[in-house]
This record gives sequence, C-alpha cells and structure tokens, in this order.
Amino acid sequence: MPFDLNEEQRAFQDMARQFASEEMAPFAAGWDEDCVFPVETLRKAAALGLAGIYVRESSGGSGLARLDAAVIFEELAAACTSTAAYLSIHNMVAWMIDSFAGDALREQYLPKLLTMEHFASYCLTEPGSGSDAASLKTTAVREGDSYRLNGSKAFISGGGRSDVYLVMCRTGGPEAEGISALLVPKGTEGISFGKQEKKLGWNSQPTAAVIFEDARVPVTNLLGREGEGFKFAMMGLDGGRVNIAACSLGGARACLEAAREHMTVRRQFGKSLSSFQALQFRYADMATELEAARLMVWRAATALDRDAADKTLACAMAKRFATDAAFQICNDALQLHGGYGYIRDYPVERFLRDVRVHQILEGTNEIMRVIIARRLLDE
Repeated sequence: MPFDLNEEQRAFQDMARQFASEEMAPFAAGWDEDCVFPVETLRKAAALGLAGIYVRESSGGSGLARLDAAVIFEELAAACTSTAAYLSIHNMVAWMIDSFAGDALREQYLPKLLTMEHFASYCLTEPGSGSDAASLKTTAVREGDSYRLNGSKAFISGGGRSDVYLVMCRTGGPEAEGISALLVPKGTEGISFGKQEKKLGWNSQPTAAVIFEDARVPVTNLLGREGEGFKFAMMGLDGGRVNIAACSLGGARACLEAAREHMTVRRQFGKSLSSFQALQFRYADMATELEAARLMVWRAATALDRDAADKTLACAMAKRFATDAAFQICNDALQLHGGYGYIRDYPVERFLRDVRVHQILEGTNEIMRVIIARRLLDE
C-alpha cells in the first residue's frame, strides 16, 4: 500500500494549493465577515475542473478518483473551509446525477453544473428528520406525467441561491424503500425558500429551508426508479463524508501551521513559546492526530475507488475521527495563540467556527458510531 502521492496527484495538489492561495485565502475573511457567496471564484474553480472532480470524463467531468478529490478538498479548505465545503456538496450532486440519472436528464443538467453557471444543493434533512433520515415526510404524488411535491427541507447549503435541488421525497410507503430522488429546478412553481440562516460558521455559503407547496416536477426528473432514492442518498453520503473529512483536514492543517508560526515568534518569560516542553508536547499531539486523520481519510477514499466491501464502514470511521480530531486541533491552536486566537485579526477562530459543523452534517458523529457498531457487531 503506497503512502505517498504519485506524480499526477502531486500535480493536482499543487494546482489546488495555488488556486487556494491566490483566489481564496486573500478573500476568505471578508467572505466570512460579510456572508459573501463567492460566485465568480467558484466559477474559476469550475474552469479548472473542480465542479465535477469525479464525474466521468465522458459526461464532461474531470474523471478523477476519490483520493484525488480528498487531496484537492484539503488544499482548498486550508484557504477557506466554508467555500471548499460548498464545492464538495456541489460535486456530490453532480456525481449523483452522472451516476444515477438517465442520459436525457444528465445531458439537461450536467453541462451547466460542471461550469457552475448553475449551482446545486442536496436536500435530505427536514425539520423533523435529521439523523433519522428515512423518516422524511416530503411527498411526491404522481399525477400523469408529473409529481406533485409537498414538504420542506431544512439547513440546505445553497438554499435560495442554487439553481438545482436534488430532493429526497416519499413516493411510496413509510420505510426507506418508499423514498425517491427528484431533480427540482429553482424556477419550479410552488418552490419557495425560508430566511437565510445566521450561522456560527460556513458564512460564505447561503443556508435556508427549501419549501414545496404543490410543486409540479416532471416524471422525467426522477433519478433511477421509484424507491431507489434512499440508496442513492446513502451512496452519495459515503463520498460526502470523505469530502467533508478532507475539508476538516485542510482547516486543521491551516491552524497547525498558524500555531507553529505563532509559537516561534511569540515570547514569554524571556523565550519563545516553542521552547516550552508542555507546548511542544501539545503541538506534537496536534501534528500526530492530523497525520492519523489524513491516513484514515485516504484509506476511506481508496475504499470508495476500489468499491471495497467495507467502504461504508471506512467512510464512517474516517468522518468520525477526522472531524473530531480537526476541531480539537483548531481549538488547541486557538489556545496556543492565547487571546490573539480569539480575535478576528487572526484566522484560527474562523477555521474553528467553520470545522465545527463537520461533526454534525453528512451524518452526525453519533450516527457514524451507530454505523460503525452495526457493521462490526451485526455481521
């Protein structure tokens, strides 16, 4: 098992790092402060192939591996975790369309998503169903050649701004087998949006409820067949968990680097902070946790690339470990900065706020433990 990136992967890494340092890092604090959704920056990323990283080349995507994507998302997130996380969600939707939609639907929606002329949102969570995703209440009743869609989705990244919404809805019975996946364009009559949420972090991406009131959606906008939506949603989330874990790595790495710089220049009691053994030990633990998390993320991404039997387990483990470790690294970096870490002139507090939600979304880390335990104990 190789632990080093190959020449091609290092090229992707360098490209993403350069883009992040030039097009994202100088503006990230302003995006956060003013809640700016950086449309033009995202479109520049799309021009580099970053809107369909693992969409097939035959469909217009970059055709890269999940490991390649993890490397890229870490680099982008080290500049702006919030924006990188939105891009990861957009990629997930594009991949689901490429993988599960028919040719006509794929040709209708993918081209503009891959240039980010259009933006995409993933709609699973509801006001009454978060961790218990299979209990969702949004319904799609078939009437002739269309579905009548009613219900609401909560905490949707891109809500109100995205042009395309991939909606998990109930077309059948009350179990997971009754859930289907529909593509709903923003201009559909009967779709509306809640207020923009005021959040702790992730301020460079809009977040709002998406509401459906007798919204008419063509039957041709169904992904796959009726009843396959929950399966598609979970397959999407396997990759989404690796992506968000990779974004956590980027935020944590940025904080680790900031802590190192601060420790070498900040002096107390006549010597630099880096001279105190207690702080050396803390920094060593931070670096070790980051390295362990990265290896788990790469292992999970490789499991997806190989379609390994244990891929869901590997993704859940990586997401749980990496997002917990990353938040702790950011928190420790803030502590090492002392009072400076708590003010917005320094980037550590922004990374801490942005990575915190990664322990909640794409399945809470408590649900990751449920998945892990079931896979290990029920077999």
